[in-house]
Amino acid sequence: MMRHEDYMKIALREAHKALEGEEVPVGAVIVHEGQIIAKAHNQRELLRDPTAHAEMIAITQAASHLQSWRLENTVLYVTVEPCPMCAGAIVLARIPQVVFGAWDAKAGAAGSLMNILQDARLNHRVNIVSGVLERECGEILRDFFARLRGRDY
Repeated sequence: MMRHEDYMKIALREAHKALEGEEVPVGAVIVHEGQIIAKAHNQRELLRDPTAHAEMIAITQAASHLQSWRLENTVLYVTVEPCPMCAGAIVLARIPQVVFGAWDAKAGAAGSLMNILQDARLNHRVNIVSGVLERECGEILRDFFARLRGRDY
């Protein structure tokens, strides 16, 4: 049986794919009853689509795989705390659990800036596990943005 860390390593591999494409390095994996049914990474630059976050792409893949918009009995693994858009999609998809690596103090919607995933006013609440491989997940982001800021424009 795989552990949270094992699935997060797969999400990190997806984040590295994003990095290779000069995208913000975020990766996501969705597991259904112990089987990976979706893997994705950020593709906003490639697709020229502001909604092409790793979580959004993975949710679409998982819904297609399950042939349902209700992603019950799934776990979403993502290398960084979901943003408000992704958190909204997670709630709408009825994903019961999100496991993430690094916190996002500027845009996190799972406890940092706000907590959409557990907002009692919404019709679905998500169990959150945070800090899985936090150092590795945070480093890839810090390195990317440090390199980006170092460029001459």
